[in-house]
Amino acid sequence: MLKKIAKNKLGLFGLVFIALLVLLSILGYLITPDATPKANDIHLEIALQKPGFSVDMLRKSEKKDRNSVSLFTKLVSGEETSYELVPVAEVRGDSFAVFSKNGLLLWKVASKSLVDSDISHKTFWLGTDRYGRDVLSRVIIGARVSLLVGFMSVLLTLLIGTTLGLLSGYYGGWVDSVILWLINVVWSLPSLLIAIAISFAFQEKGLYQVFLAIGLSMWVELARIVRGQVLQIKEMDYIQAAKVLGFGNIRILFKHILPNIMAPIIVVCAANFASAILLEAGLSFLGLGVQAPMPSWGSMIKEHYNYIVFDAAYLAIIPGVCIMLLVMSFNFLGNALRDALDVNMK
Repeated sequence: MLKKIAKNKLGLFGLVFIALLVLLSILGYLITPDATPKANDIHLEIALQKPGFSVDMLRKSEKKDRNSVSLFTKLVSGEETSYELVPVAEVRGDSFAVFSKNGLLLWKVASKSLVDSDISHKTFWLGTDRYGRDVLSRVIIGARVSLLVGFMSVLLTLLIGTTLGLLSGYYGGWVDSVILWLINVVWSLPSLLIAIAISFAFQEKGLYQVFLAIGLSMWVELARIVRGQVLQIKEMDYIQAAKVLGFGNIRILFKHILPNIMAPIIVVCAANFASAILLEAGLSFLGLGVQAPMPSWGSMIKEHYNYIVFDAAYLAIIPGVCIMLLVMSFNFLGNALRDALDVNMK
């Protein structure tokens, strides 16, 4: 299958981009410039700086209440910095100038040893947001959030849609009528409205609420496709032979029917992954998704969309481009999978 996907240039691009983003998301805090939990190291003095901005950081004081964490904990949730860092604008001998909120430089005197040993240089490759946080770090951790929500939503969609589609198509009768009625009711409502309604049903907002809201709103298309495939396959001779041999319905469903309809299921799941990412971004933009300060591409756009008309449009454009590339990659990969798994094209 990989060889067939590789022949499709757009599909190969989608696969490589998704693989790269998954790798960056797994490494997460180990490679981000800001490894603090949720990439939330705030420096208001250097807010709204352009990409490539560099500054010296002075280690002002050591944090006494900081606890050391294991490598796994740091990989999953980050680690607090050992020292309180202060952006330094200029150093002259034993004195240094720090930024102030009114744009003036405040000169302070420190020992020569402190200035020489405790100042490090830091570059913000994608600039800083309105709170002075590193945009690159938040984009990387935001990719982790988007992929995790997409994966969990698709998994929930797969469980619900496949199960209902199998039962509806195989048993028929009143079971098919009830499930088909439920499918038509959910199908008549926009997925975003269903996701918003489910989000309002939860008092607390978090990752689990987001993927539950998205997963419970996107299973309909998969259920309809599975139902149609089962209606065709259950009339074939090998299914009838399995019934004559006395095989149980569960065995026939999951051992003889399900493996033969995996191709369309995989293609629909790839498309649903892209839709889940868009829905998550939409919910976060509306304030119903991942809550601050957890970085999310949708919430990053929400926080900075009003800067598009000013000189900091990149703060909303960067996460928007990331969403666009990831959704396009899943669509390209889904098209490549459809071509690779289509028996009519062999």
